[in-house]
Amino acid sequence: MKQGKLFGAVLGVLTAGAFIAPGMAQAQDDDSGKKAPDMHQLARSSTLPKAEADFSMFKFRPKGDKVIEQPDANRILFKRPDGTPDGYAQRRGNAVIYYDRFGKVSHVQTLDN
Repeated sequence: MKQGKLFGAVLGVLTAGAFIAPGMAQAQDDDSGKKAPDMHQLARSSTLPKAEADFSMFKFRPKGDKVIEQPDANRILFKRPDGTPDGYAQRRGNAVIYYDRFGKVSHVQTLDN
């Protein structure tokens, strides 16, 4: 007897939720006619100054590799001519640490202040 009442109450709640949800979904669909720009579009058209860094202190460059600067992370990436990653260099305190393509330290360059 108690299970029947409980089942009826649960069924009533689920049915009431089913009738409310489509109305809410319809209200959300009305706003989808014009979409706001996403974060990537906003970043491209931003008037904020871009991060700049001086990478002249990074002396070691693997021969033939293309260097890609990442000023926001204060590091440079090395890529082979075919596009495969060949390591990166990152400044840590008063040193520049060079990593190979496997993530192991290959060179450490101390900086004179």
